[in-house]
Amino acid sequence: MVDPERLHRVLRRVTDDLAHLDAYAQDPGGVRADPARLGHTKYLFVTAIEGCIDAAQHVCASEGYGPPETNADAIRLLARHDLLDDATAEPVARAVGFRNVLVHGYATVDDDVVIAALDRLDDLRTYVRALTRLLV
Repeated sequence: MVDPERLHRVLRRVTDDLAHLDAYAQDPGGVRADPARLGHTKYLFVTAIEGCIDAAQHVCASEGYGPPETNADAIRLLARHDLLDDATAEPVARAVGFRNVLVHGYATVDDDVVIAALDRLDDLRTYVRALTRLLV
């Protein structure tokens, strides 16, 4: 059974991160020009996406969906169990890969990619709304 307090806390953290990212999305040129703001933007993406992962892993474990093979698979499992639609699950699963690049430096992070990601915050927002329905 989903722990509503835990899930609420995680989703609140994602929502708070998205509010900061929304502010940065209003001035992408300023973010690109300011290394501190750009770094903060990357950090906010990491923590927002990690929150999405935490929520998915919690729901998968608590609902007995089986252990996901990867963090992206945890997101996809939610879609397989009709908690998300594929139009929401796939962009968020791809965001997990973006988070991996930011955290682990598998590839050099192109700042233009980070700035462009500010235009795709609705994917994370839709994900949060979908999982918030589990709290009712």
